[in-house]
Amino acid sequence: MAVTPITIAEVLTGPLKAGEEALAKRYRAVLEAWQVVTFDCDIAESAARLRGKYALKLPDAVQVASALSINADALVTHDRDFTKVRGLRVLS
Repeated sequence: MAVTPITIAEVLTGPLKAGEEALAKRYRAVLEAWQVVTFDCDIAESAARLRGKYALKLPDAVQVASALSINADALVTHDRDFTKVRGLRVLS
């Protein structure tokens, strides 16, 4: 399993907004146990290409580029924008 800092931020937003610090801390501990795909120049360039090709929002393009950079078997999401990307299996 792998996760990006964007995913961590998205997952933590709900509990932190609700003042649930302990829950956010537990979520973070679980997510940090997975491989955290760090944002680098290669992922940035790939995201830019994907953004141009598929008209993705920047965070979505970063998510896809990150998944592709580690040859992920699939990307799990509720976002339908990812389904138009070729070469990546999307599970929703």
